[in-house]
Amino acid sequence: MALTFYWYPKCGTCRNAKKWLDEHHLSYEAIHIVETPPSRAELQDIYEKSNLELKKFFNTSGQKYRELGIKDKVSSASEDELLDLLASDGMLIKRPLLTDGEKVTVGFKEEEYEKMWL
Repeated sequence: MALTFYWYPKCGTCRNAKKWLDEHHLSYEAIHIVETPPSRAELQDIYEKSNLELKKFFNTSGQKYRELGIKDKVSSASEDELLDLLASDGMLIKRPLLTDGEKVTVGFKEEEYEKMWL
């Protein structure tokens, strides 16, 4: 199972997730989510496979999210508009984002990782 791990190295949650992956000897490709964010097509594919609401993909605690007033846009924007917004800036995407091409986790909760990735 080839894992793709989108992360931001300065993010404590991302570092905890990376540590968990390493401790469980899972191999993954680590991709800096700001320097090389997922494309719009990749985001759409990840979203569709995740069975999550699109709003769960937004980094709601991020400065960019607040600056751009995205909270007010999420409820009325179309799926296409939201995907375009997410693809426009890696800092808007909740991290870490982990996928094997079929399954997806957004953020890091140890119990969720255990269920999904072990």
